Amino acid sequence: QLQLVESGGGLVQAGGSLRLSCAASESTFSSYAMAWFRQAPGKEREFVAGLSWSGANIDYADSVKGRFTISRDNAKNTGYLQMNSLKPEDTAVYYCALDGNRLRVGPYRYWGQGTQVTVSS
Repeated sequence: QLQLVESGGGLVQAGGSLRLSCAASESTFSSYAMAWFRQAPGKEREFVAGLSWSGANIDYADSVKGRFTISRDNAKNTGYLQMNSLKPEDTAVYYCALDGNRLRVGPYRYWGQGTQVTVSS
């Protein structure tokens, strides 16, 4: 069973940056579309960014467009989410997802355990 492990979350001041990583346990990572979702307290989980297996298709939520960048290194079985100009409203648990039919809605077969991102004002 493929496993995903996120890392890189933490506490940062508004305007700061973080880079999240998503490490997959199998090389089949390179065959699947990947995405990042987030869930803030009391809110539903929402799509943040998605990237096809080849990197040819990319999608971002409007709320992060121009500030976040999704990428992947298939040789390392790892995906990334570079987050710049962070805002307090970006505070959430961020989840990595893999193997979805459509970038925004998936459904995604594999999920990580999540990593907390907290942005202070």
